[in-house]
Amino acid sequence: MSSLSVRCLSLPLSSSSSNHKTRLQATTPAAAPPAAPVEVDASRLEPRVEEKDGFWVLKEKFRQGINPQEKVKIEKEPMKLFMENGIEDLAKMSMEEIDKVKSTKDDIDVRLKWLGLFHRRKHQYGRFMMRLKLPNGVTTSAQTRYLASVIRKYGKDGCADVTTRQNWQIRGVVLPDVPDILKGLAEVGLTSLQSGMDNVRNPVGNPLAGVDPDEIVDTRPYTNLLSQYITANFRGNPTVTNLPRKWNVCVVGTHDLFEHPHINDLAYMPATKDGRFGFNLLVGGFFSPKRCEEAIPLDAWVSADDVIPVCKAVLEAYRDLGTRGNRQKTRMMWLIDELGVEGFRSEVEKRMPGQTLERASSEDLVDKQWERRDYLGVHPQKQEGLSYVGLHIPVGRVQADDMDELARLADEYGSGELRLTVEQNIIIPNIENAKIDSLLKEPLLNDRFSPEPPILMKGLVACTGNQFCGQAIIETKARALKVTEEVQRQVSVTRPVRMHWTGCPNTCGQVQVADIGFMGCMARDENGKICEGADVFLGGRIGSDSHLGELHKKAVPCKDLVPVVVDLLINHFGAVPREREEGEE
Repeated sequence: MSSLSVRCLSLPLSSSSSNHKTRLQATTPAAAPPAAPVEVDASRLEPRVEEKDGFWVLKEKFRQGINPQEKVKIEKEPMKLFMENGIEDLAKMSMEEIDKVKSTKDDIDVRLKWLGLFHRRKHQYGRFMMRLKLPNGVTTSAQTRYLASVIRKYGKDGCADVTTRQNWQIRGVVLPDVPDILKGLAEVGLTSLQSGMDNVRNPVGNPLAGVDPDEIVDTRPYTNLLSQYITANFRGNPTVTNLPRKWNVCVVGTHDLFEHPHINDLAYMPATKDGRFGFNLLVGGFFSPKRCEEAIPLDAWVSADDVIPVCKAVLEAYRDLGTRGNRQKTRMMWLIDELGVEGFRSEVEKRMPGQTLERASSEDLVDKQWERRDYLGVHPQKQEGLSYVGLHIPVGRVQADDMDELARLADEYGSGELRLTVEQNIIIPNIENAKIDSLLKEPLLNDRFSPEPPILMKGLVACTGNQFCGQAIIETKARALKVTEEVQRQVSVTRPVRMHWTGCPNTCGQVQVADIGFMGCMARDENGKICEGADVFLGGRIGSDSHLGELHKKAVPCKDLVPVVVDLLINHFGAVPREREEGEE
C-alpha cells in the first residue's frame, strides 16, 4: 500500500481581512494556565489498535465488552469492499442470496457504509442512500448532472438531499449499479468513500470561500487537503477508518461562523501568533441521543502548515485510545472527559511531528461582535463586477430535473460552480452583475428555489425522516413545510427564526442549535392514543455566543404543534398575530 504524503500550503489571510484589522486583533484574552491533568493509569494509554496487513484492528486483549459494530469490523475489514474490489462480487449477488449469509448481510447493512452506501432495509428494501464527500460544499455543474443522471433512472424512488454537512445524498440506488456509479463518480472528481459509520465525515468550510468580501481566510484549500488526507486521494486511507465512532471536522473562514464549529469534533479557528497565520483548535463537539456537548478549547495553536499533521494526531489519539463499548459513550468527547483536556492534549502532542504542540494564541481573528449575515438573495463578491445568489432549497430536497436546471444556471450565469450550505441551501457564485436580472426571472427561481423565501422558511432545516430513514420515528420534511406554512398564516415575524426538525434522537437535523427544534418521538393524543409527536427544544444559538437549546415541551402530538409554535414565536421572538396586524392597519 502506498504511503500518503500531503503537503499543507501556508496561505495568506484574505485581503479583506485587513479591513477589520484593528477590531480583530487580540479579541480574546490571553490563554488561561493549562488545567491540571487527570490522573490516568499508564496502562490506559496503551493503544487499543494495531496494524495488520495494512489495516488497523482492535487488539485481542481489548475485545471484551465491545459493541456489535466493532465485532462486525473484526469479522471482516470493511475497507476491503473498496480497496480489494469486494464490491464487484457483492453487486453480482441477489438480495435473497445476500440475506442468507450473516457475512454478506452485514456487508450490505453495515460495511457498505464505509463506501457511503446505506441500505434502507426498513422502508426501501434493496435500495440504498449514497452519501458523497464534497469538501467545503463546492461542486460543479458536471458533477451535478452526473448525480441527476443516477437518480433519474430510479423514478419515484430517486431523489437527492442537501445535508447539514454541505453535502449531497442521493437515494434509490440499487446494488448491481454500485460499481458503475463509483466509476462514474471518480470520472467527475467525486467519491462516496468513508462517508458513513466510524469515519471522518465531510469537511465543512465557509460556503462563500473565495468570494466573500469579509472572509478571514479562504477555507477551500484546507478542506480539500483534509479530504485528500482522509481518503488518500480517493484510494482509501485505512489509518483513519477504524475510529470508535464518527468524527466531524470544519475549518472556519468567516466571522459569521457559517461552519458551526461548536458542534464539530475538531474545529480550526483562525488566529495569528507572532505574525504567523494559523488556527486555534476546538475539540469534542457532538450530538447523540444521550448527550450533546459543545466543542471546547484544546489550548493549542497550529500554523497553516500543520493543519493535516494535527488532524492526523487528533484522529490517531482517538483511534488508539477511544473506548469501543456502549456506542452512546464512544464519541471523542467521552475520551477527553476521561483523560482530561490536558491529558488528551498530551496524547495529541505525542503524535505530532517533533512531539510539540504550541499553546493557543490570544490573537483570535473571529470578530465576536459580528452580526451574522444572510447569504440568501443577491450579494456582491470581492471580485469587482460579480455577485453570488443564494437560493432557498425547501428542506434540502431536489429531484433530477431540479439538479439539471441548477447545473444549467451555474453554467449559463456563473462559472459552472455550485455551493452547498449546512442549512441545506445552494449558492451560485461568480455571476456577472449584468446577468443578475435575467437569472432572477428564471422559472426555477420563481417556482421552486427562491432567493427571497418567506422569512420563516429561510431557516427551516429537516432531516430525512421516516420516508426513507429506518431510525426516524416521524416524517419530517413534508411536515416541516406544512407546519411552517400554517404558522406563517397565523403570525407575522420581522426576523428569521431558525426551526430544525429531526426524526429521532440521533438529531441529524441538529435541533439543539435551532431557535426552535423538533425531535421526533411517539406521543399520546387527547384520547390517549399513541401518535407521532415531537419534543420541542428552545433557545439554540449559533455564532460566537453559541448555546445548545434545551427541552421546552415534551411529546407534543404533531397535529398540535402549530399552536405551540405560534405561542413560542409570539412570546420569545416578537411575532404578531395576523388578525391584530390587519386590525391595526
